[in-house]
Amino acid sequence: MASIAAEEAVTRPIHAVVCGGGVIGACTAFYLAEKGIKVTVVEKCHVACAASGKAGGFLALDWCSGPTGKLAQLSYRLHEQLAAQFGDCYGYRKVHTLSLQVTEPKQPSAAGGQRKKASTLPEWIDGPVRGVQTMGSPATTAQVHPQLFTETLLRVAGERHGVKVQLGEVQDVVVAPVGGDVAPSKVTGVIVDGATVPADVVVFALGPWSSKNRLVARLGQITGLKANSVVVRPNQNPEAVTNHMLFLQYRTKDGRHTDPEIYPRPSGEVYLCSVTEGDNYLPDNPEEITTTPGVPEFLKRVGATVSSALADVTIVKEQACFLPCSQDNVPVIGPVPDLQGAYVATGHSCWGILNAPATGLAVAELIADGRASCADLRPFDPARFV
Repeated sequence: MASIAAEEAVTRPIHAVVCGGGVIGACTAFYLAEKGIKVTVVEKCHVACAASGKAGGFLALDWCSGPTGKLAQLSYRLHEQLAAQFGDCYGYRKVHTLSLQVTEPKQPSAAGGQRKKASTLPEWIDGPVRGVQTMGSPATTAQVHPQLFTETLLRVAGERHGVKVQLGEVQDVVVAPVGGDVAPSKVTGVIVDGATVPADVVVFALGPWSSKNRLVARLGQITGLKANSVVVRPNQNPEAVTNHMLFLQYRTKDGRHTDPEIYPRPSGEVYLCSVTEGDNYLPDNPEEITTTPGVPEFLKRVGATVSSALADVTIVKEQACFLPCSQDNVPVIGPVPDLQGAYVATGHSCWGILNAPATGLAVAELIADGRASCADLRPFDPARFV
């Protein structure tokens, strides 16, 4: 058997409700609709309101290891196919990727002219950098604007197949017994803001909020890892900032070590981010997530240290999100045990944008065809936690 199966006798569902309007839910809805299934996406705030709207959108062909490796390779190719299909509407492009060591000067000074020469460095990286290593090329790394990608998928799914997005909070799942009092149950709908939305399939793609759902919570703890970010626009010659993604080993002037990242975007904006441990409060409302005090200012300082082009900028956004992590650091993808018609897709950590297309396609195949043929989902089976 190449992959886990949904049920022995497959009855193609009529209506699927996808809980969660992030990138995993959007990809699942898109591929379900492509298979001819009616889909409603239920989202509490708005599409891509959490990590899918605030992540960096970096894609890598061969950076994931273990069971996620093959899923990532498939998903990277699906990103290529989707970009070819949709055109240049969400910032997809192939990129160069570098690792840099940066030691912050103890005395403030202009970045220009400080760098140690390296043939692999573009001109705009002129700060005190060393230890330059190539981590990826346009053959193996790429990027998207995650919010635009998520919105595009749902817009196209709506235009082509009538996929609907319903704003509201999923409060519970409606279930009914199958065949008798002791037989397994089956979902028949979800309760959204007090009203029942009928469905014969429900997919939970709730990211770090998965553990707040009573059905998904029993499949292991999904925790949130906080990531702060700023989006800036250089005020001078933004076109000089090339498609080089930077992964930094950064030492501050007081000796602290961090690993911030810098992603220039084709729009001329530059995204800077850093994971923040110890700030783990996850509010019920994604729009109530705030940045960790001091981190946006630190990220601006990182940019100005690495490049004089990032010293004079306009701040576009300061934001934060939580990345969903499973307790064994492997995504949770597949049917909910002992509840027919219920599926879960979460726990992708920092690789949610990358692995969303393959996850969505595999879940759609599992639901529509009874088996995921594009990927082996056994390592991700939610039953491993039961």
